[in-house]
Amino acid sequence: MTIVLFFIILGALVFVHELGHFISAKKAGIRVDAFAIGFPPKIYGKKFGETQYDLNLIPFGGYVKIFGEDGDDSSSPPFQGGDRGVVASSIPPLQKEVAHSDEPEDFNRRFTSKSRWIQALVLVSGILGNIIFAWLLISISFMSGIPSSVDGRYASEVQNPKLTIATVLPDSPAGKAGLKSGDVVHSLTDGTRVFSGSESEPAREFIGESKGILTIEYTREETDYTAQVEPVRGIVAGKPAIGVSLDTIGVVRFNIFRAFYEGALTTWDILREVTYGLLGFIKEAVMGQADLGSISGPVGIAGLVGEARVLGFVYLLSFTAFISINLAVINLLPIPALDGGRLLFLAIEGIIRRPIPVKFTRFVNTAGFFLLIAFMLFITYRDIVKLF
Repeated sequence: MTIVLFFIILGALVFVHELGHFISAKKAGIRVDAFAIGFPPKIYGKKFGETQYDLNLIPFGGYVKIFGEDGDDSSSPPFQGGDRGVVASSIPPLQKEVAHSDEPEDFNRRFTSKSRWIQALVLVSGILGNIIFAWLLISISFMSGIPSSVDGRYASEVQNPKLTIATVLPDSPAGKAGLKSGDVVHSLTDGTRVFSGSESEPAREFIGESKGILTIEYTREETDYTAQVEPVRGIVAGKPAIGVSLDTIGVVRFNIFRAFYEGALTTWDILREVTYGLLGFIKEAVMGQADLGSISGPVGIAGLVGEARVLGFVYLLSFTAFISINLAVINLLPIPALDGGRLLFLAIEGIIRRPIPVKFTRFVNTAGFFLLIAFMLFITYRDIVKLF
């Protein structure tokens, strides 16, 4: 089930990204020859109007084939000057050309016949698609009821607060006893005392003052469990601990108007944090201090999808929104084969006032694409190694 969910989420993220390019190109009067989810070989395809729609076997990506995007159509008239940009296809070896008649009026529907501002809008629309999709998912989460700490932004609006395990240290007494993040604690007993409140600070004090083995009654996925845990010293300075962080978490639920407003604020907060985090990682990478272990590839993300599924529907929506925002930020990086790299070429053309040679952009984008694939394979290998 986790693998199926992973591919559904991946397909949805690719779809909204490419849909952004597709819609903006159509609105700008640019001919779209193909819209594909995944990479060939093709599973199913059908042509509607002038566009070929394909569902392909390899799910890690997708593309929109925009007429004239590679700037080297043999049917096009010679370049006459003006505000024309040249942007290479991000994945030229994998895109399938769709035959069209070379009607003269089609030349005005080329990607590169439009102003650079229009070209930039088409390129950035995929990124905007991912951000808008994240906003929608977060807003739906707020309407459904999103978990929130009583110490958070919505403290006064939290309903039904419960003592919840936020994190569990690996190899800690709690971890060895089987406790996991998201478990709802109902009671703590040390043989002589019982704690059954929902406040996290008194619960921490109870654990720190306990002597002997603690009996913890908790719920996970609507099933009740009991764990025996012995607090030890060395985890927290000065007192025994079991290796968990506790929080009082309830549910925040808004009407549709408030949900979309708060969804926009939350989307902006996540976008800002992801951007700062990525810039920090790049800075560390330049200095040779980056921790590649903090990066997850498809295998690692699939594992996180499984964890989110266990926690519930709202967690899965929120996780998908987070991944969508990550994809938006990553795609904005000025790296060949990504939208940001193509925007960089467009900006350079605007500065030098002439198109960059097509052979050069094709070479750089193709090289960038295969370097990205190699990096993804490396991260996937590391994810697999972590499983053993």
